[in-house]
Amino acid sequence: MENLVLYRKYRPRTFEEVMNQEHVVRTITNALSLGKVAHAYLFCGPRGTGKTTIARLLAKAVNCENRNPSTSLKAKNFEPCNKCLACREINEGRALDLIEIDAASNRGIDEIRELRDGIKFSPTRLKYKVFIIDEVHMLTREAFNALLKTLEEPPEHAIFILATTEVHKVPQTIISRCQRFDFHKLTLDKIVERLKFIAVKENVKIDKPALELIALNADGAVRDAESLLGQVMAMEDKEITLEEVQTILGTTDISAVVQMTDFLIKKDAKGAIGHINKIVEEGYDLAQFAKSFINYLRKMMILTGWRGPDQEQQKMRQLIAPELTEEQFKLILEQGQKFSSADFIKLIRLLIRAENEIKSSILPQLPLELVVVELMGDKP
Repeated sequence: MENLVLYRKYRPRTFEEVMNQEHVVRTITNALSLGKVAHAYLFCGPRGTGKTTIARLLAKAVNCENRNPSTSLKAKNFEPCNKCLACREINEGRALDLIEIDAASNRGIDEIRELRDGIKFSPTRLKYKVFIIDEVHMLTREAFNALLKTLEEPPEHAIFILATTEVHKVPQTIISRCQRFDFHKLTLDKIVERLKFIAVKENVKIDKPALELIALNADGAVRDAESLLGQVMAMEDKEITLEEVQTILGTTDISAVVQMTDFLIKKDAKGAIGHINKIVEEGYDLAQFAKSFINYLRKMMILTGWRGPDQEQQKMRQLIAPELTEEQFKLILEQGQKFSSADFIKLIRLLIRAENEIKSSILPQLPLELVVVELMGDKP
């Protein structure tokens, strides 16, 4: 276990440990409690939100030797025991009756025909054969057609779990034969809570602002956040600060974006260009800075333009910018008053263009410098 990456080492082993997908967990655990598990599921949603994790938990629960379905939801007997041979085999990745297929590299009709032929045989040892097909949208049209009949009338010992990040590419004929569940990105506070839990388990002390920066860079994907935390922890430093995380990830914190916004409000081209070059000198990723700046301005535009009672404004804040402290929230509203709708539109469009140009520019700071000059209309 010591050599495993964090997202594998701390992968949830029970449904109770799964974060932020309550709607999925509740429905599946109710079906498990009542013994009414479907023959085919479709898990849709962004990367790193728990699709494969819940698929494996479901495979473990239906095959657990110490779990008995009940006619009552009050029994709460949906959790796998993690002690029987079936649970241990699945946890250790050696269960022959849990077949995981990566459709990105096994996308042709031959692979699906092989799967279809193999499904006829009874499980080797477990009660059910569970087929998890990841990135199912990558299958060819012929492969989908070959899968269709099997999904419609599978043998009683087979359960299919299809996972995809691009559900719009999955044929409706496939979707209609599955129970569909849509997974959501995790909120920032949930990701921070998860990272804090892992840090405690690993005996590492890490500042809350550092955890928030990691969570922001994960963009709602808990697996990405755990991978970034593992990268930071590779320093073998038992007390990790915000500055260390910024250096390792090549990112800046919100103060750099706030300061840049102030320069633009004051129309201080010299200060803005100096600030950009200071960021370069300190070794931060300018493309990441541009992305953070765009995200900050988007939040500012929405929050400033929202007119309504305080209660509704706070609700919008939780939806758009849950990571902002009360002080940061007041500051973003104050700065937003200095921009018109036309200013937001022009600036965000210029920054989007600059972010794309940074990757191919000889001087990475030049696209952002041009944004400043174009906004000011004068020489710096």
